[in-house]
Amino acid sequence: MDVRTDRFRSEKLFIGGEWVDPVDGEIVSSIDPATGGAWATAALGGKADIDRAVDAAQAALRGPWARWSVTERSNLLRRIAQLCTENVEELAACESRDNGMLLKDARASIGNLATWFNYFASLADTGCGRQIPLDPSVHAFTQKVPVGVVGAIVAWNTPLLNTTWKIGPALATGCAIVIKPAEQTPVSTMLLGRILEKAGVPAGVVNIVPGIGRDAGAHLAAHERVNKIAFTGEHRTAQEIMRQAAASMKRLSFECGGKAPHIIFDDARLDQALNAVTASGFALCGQSCALGSRILVHRSVYQTVVDELARRATRIRVGRPDQADTQMGPQAHEAQLKKTLSYMELGQNEGARLAAGGARLEGDLADGYFVKPTVFADVSRDMRIAQEEIFGPVVGVIPFDDEDEAVEIANSTQYGLVAGAWTENLGRAHRMVQRIRAGVVWVNTYRYVRWSLPYGGLGISGLGRENGPDALDAYQETKTAVMNLTSTFPDPYSA
Repeated sequence: MDVRTDRFRSEKLFIGGEWVDPVDGEIVSSIDPATGGAWATAALGGKADIDRAVDAAQAALRGPWARWSVTERSNLLRRIAQLCTENVEELAACESRDNGMLLKDARASIGNLATWFNYFASLADTGCGRQIPLDPSVHAFTQKVPVGVVGAIVAWNTPLLNTTWKIGPALATGCAIVIKPAEQTPVSTMLLGRILEKAGVPAGVVNIVPGIGRDAGAHLAAHERVNKIAFTGEHRTAQEIMRQAAASMKRLSFECGGKAPHIIFDDARLDQALNAVTASGFALCGQSCALGSRILVHRSVYQTVVDELARRATRIRVGRPDQADTQMGPQAHEAQLKKTLSYMELGQNEGARLAAGGARLEGDLADGYFVKPTVFADVSRDMRIAQEEIFGPVVGVIPFDDEDEAVEIANSTQYGLVAGAWTENLGRAHRMVQRIRAGVVWVNTYRYVRWSLPYGGLGISGLGRENGPDALDAYQETKTAVMNLTSTFPDPYSA
């Protein structure tokens, strides 16, 4: 299958181990954000297709899958890992065309999928219960059991990585899963479905139904026979999912974005800090919840940082994702492009100083969803560009005078996903970890995300954790057992 052709066809849904036509969905064009033109066709499912997928997942939990040993589940994950490695080029080319990620970045990201699947394979036999000593008359213990059917609603910015973070723990714990990829980027996940099929995933254990969020996604979130929702996306959507899930009291885990503070103290190694803030501000065209879009800088080095960051931003090579010398690609879809452009205008209207960028690219790239890397200086903490997640290559630089003010500004949003701090003071480094309100704090590094490190946020940045052993918690329930060892039970009403 050559995903680099002009028209890639993925017009089936993966339900119950079979490739089927949508019942109440449609066949749509997937848009290449580098050109603004259609490059693929894909099937989107509707409510009836979600129902079919949930039925298949429930049936799988009643079938042989429920009796698979942890070794068998672990071996399955390792087969998936191997096939991902063998198909990196095909998967990467597809992901790049579908969402505009640089081809070299897609290769790197997808090249790591095998490590994630192998890691979750290693966790398959760690979800153990424990014995609870009480007295000699009883044997009390707990078991970890799969939560059941998982509904996974996946974002469009890094579809395959986000999907892996959900499939891995679901299979490791013995769940079945219904995946709803974003309607903007359905194609690469369907290609992953071919890999899952070839790896021998039992029928119904993994089902893939791309669809529109307000239709297929909402139906999946509210479905009474779905036991858990794992969602990556915008926090307002997560709030709506919570309302939809309330009737059946589903288990929920959310990764909902951020407005990360990236703090540079006066004793930082500025060259290294600038490398990190530039990379984290503009990677993936700003379309990552972990990017440091609020750059907090000590006033003594503030102007130096602003000038150098602006200089570096203007030198970033923006271009087509498949070009080897491109350093930043396009926004993933037209709606996100319009949103980013509106914030560029808003920042200037709020009184921030535009130090670099601030516009859509013209010329040869005018048909694609390309924008200039943008730096706003003299940003205040209460500006909307400092409070709201933009999801574009737009950073705001905010001055501070001392450590307490830096912490106060860092904690002044509703988000709490990640944060970064640059300092050579060991005591200050530890204080930052303690005082900054975030699920992940990086010191003298940034965006260090690995399979074994729990990842997730506080506040409106989400619920629960992905990656690391903590990830299994959201896919399991604890069952308590108490066994009477005496074979007697006293009559409470005897004389």
